[in-house]
Parts: sequence; structure tokens; C-alpha cells
Amino acid sequence: MHPNRAFHGQDDEEGLALAERLAFAHIFAVPEGRPMVVHAPIVRASKRAFRFHLARGNRMTQHLDGATVLLSLVGAQGYITPNWYAQPPDQVPTWNYIAVELDGTARLLPDEALIEQLDRLAEVHEPGLSPAPWTRGKMAPAKFEAMHRAIAGFEVEIDSVRVTRKLSQNKPDQDRAGVIAGLIASGNLSLAQAMRVA
Repeated sequence: MHPNRAFHGQDDEEGLALAERLAFAHIFAVPEGRPMVVHAPIVRASKRAFRFHLARGNRMTQHLDGATVLLSLVGAQGYITPNWYAQPPDQVPTWNYIAVELDGTARLLPDEALIEQLDRLAEVHEPGLSPAPWTRGKMAPAKFEAMHRAIAGFEVEIDSVRVTRKLSQNKPDQDRAGVIAGLIASGNLSLAQAMRVA
């Protein structure tokens, strides 16, 4: 998390909602003193819990049940050149970004909850992608069972939430306008939009 309080999020719910929307996490743990990271889509399971799944063969899977984990998610982000400021000579480059960090404890899911997690993942992300959204009902039960046995699901109960929205809030309006215009011209529309609403 950025040390400047101007860039901090407002409350836990803001961070939890942001994590739910971003939906793809870097999941860090330190089993047996060795830092490890996996990358996985997450879905919100309750007010303060998220679920994800990994291949059973993933080197981190065997270490996660009961482990303290950090979920890190990044939204809009990009390089900011001093040339976009009103007075560029006395400025330095920086990076603007939106990020959320969630700390908690991972627990192995029973089979029924893993299937719920898979169904929820499709329910959240399938709409609008095709006229006939995917559901597991489209699969032969034996095929689904074979694939389902190859993965393990986890739920993380969230203990702490940190949000960083570093969007040039520490700059005057003229500089912010220049950064937004520069981001638009360079094609980084998502970061420009995030700065407009910040």
C-alpha cells in the first residue's frame, strides 16, 4: 500500500467490492519459509470471504489449507510522464494505479462448495459473452467429475483490506487534466476514466 494517505481507500467494503469487480488475484503465501504465488480468478462467497480453485498439481495447492495468504489485485494502471504536467522540468515520472490487498486464512473447500465456486464463476462471467452461456449442465457428468477431481477449491476469510488509488490526487487540477489528456492520447482509457471519477 502506498504510504501517502491521500491515495488510501475509504473503507473495507470499498476494497472488497473492488476485489470482486477485478476478479483475478495474485495469491501469495510463505509455506515453510519459501515465498510462493499463484494466479487465479476469485469470486465473492460472503461479505468477507472469497473463493478460488487451483490445479491439484500446482506446487502451492498442498500448502494452502490453513495458510495465511495475501490476495493482490490490480486495476487500471500506467506510466505517467512529467511531460503531461503544466510545468514538466521540475517533475519526475511516476506510475498511477488502483490496487487492493486482502489478507486472510485459506481453507480447503469440500467438494460441494468447490462445485458452487465453479458455478458462481461461470454465473458471474458468462453473461454477455455468448447467446447461450456455459453451465456445467452442458457437460457430460462423467467428464465434469473427472475435471473436477483435478482441482482443489479454497475459501479465504478476509481479516484486513487495503486499497490504493494513486491517481494524481496530490497534483493541481491543471496537472491532472494534462495527465488525463495524455492518457487518452496514448490509449490508456481505463486509467483516464479512473482519474476522471476520482
